[in-house]
Amino acid sequence: MNPQTEESELHMADSYYRSLGDGRFEATLHSQGAWNDHEQHMAPASGLLAHCLEQFQPRPDLRMARISYEILGLIPLDTVEVVTRMVRPGKTIELLETEMNANGRTAIRARAWRLATSDTAVIAATGDEPLPGPDQAVPHDAVAEWPGGYIQSIEVRRLPGHSPGHGRVWLRTPHPLVEGVTSTDMVRLIGLMDTANGIATRVPPGPGSWAFPNVDLQVHLHRQPTGEWLGLETNVTFGSDGIGLTSSVLHDLDGPFGRTEQILTLRKLA
Repeated sequence: MNPQTEESELHMADSYYRSLGDGRFEATLHSQGAWNDHEQHMAPASGLLAHCLEQFQPRPDLRMARISYEILGLIPLDTVEVVTRMVRPGKTIELLETEMNANGRTAIRARAWRLATSDTAVIAATGDEPLPGPDQAVPHDAVAEWPGGYIQSIEVRRLPGHSPGHGRVWLRTPHPLVEGVTSTDMVRLIGLMDTANGIATRVPPGPGSWAFPNVDLQVHLHRQPTGEWLGLETNVTFGSDGIGLTSSVLHDLDGPFGRTEQILTLRKLA
């Protein structure tokens, strides 16, 4: 297949990935990253790994409460292989690990804690306030600031009070994660979470400015999320020695359900 034909087929794909069987997935143009046009965006990649973790030896009495993603290098916009294993089996607590491999190396490694569920509704509480809904937000043109197929694939709505380093947005995507597969709400929303580092930029990205890619994504879920909308209440901190942090409270239409953290490497661009 020549490059022009391959790019044309990627443009025509409706999903972020096509399953090739045996844990292999072909990334489509919807997965294209913002920093380099030949890499994947971490958002759909993290969704794919969450999907594979969820499908591995599923147990209805446990659910994923935390996923820790380590980005080990550029994620090629290419065919990848996902391998999942049990690290720590248990009756009420399990630790799983999965890797995304491409071109002979591991691009992402993720570990997930699965914890036993029980009825704790009588003591359920959070100090985080719900976000106003997406019907109270206005369209936000993320494409004007960020390139790449992933950014073009999502709908972004911005709530009032947006400023450099602080933002409140709602996101959703019309595209399935894997062609022909219906993802759970949790997987669909995890596949949007890495967008947090780009929704309230402290400085504009691009030549003559700064790059601030994240090297990890830590996801903590105190409640099972539902629906197609992901709400992000995000704060971005830049330190004085080349390291930054993006922190977000996660929301669905029922309110807060977790948090994410992303550590950043700050680099001056020529």
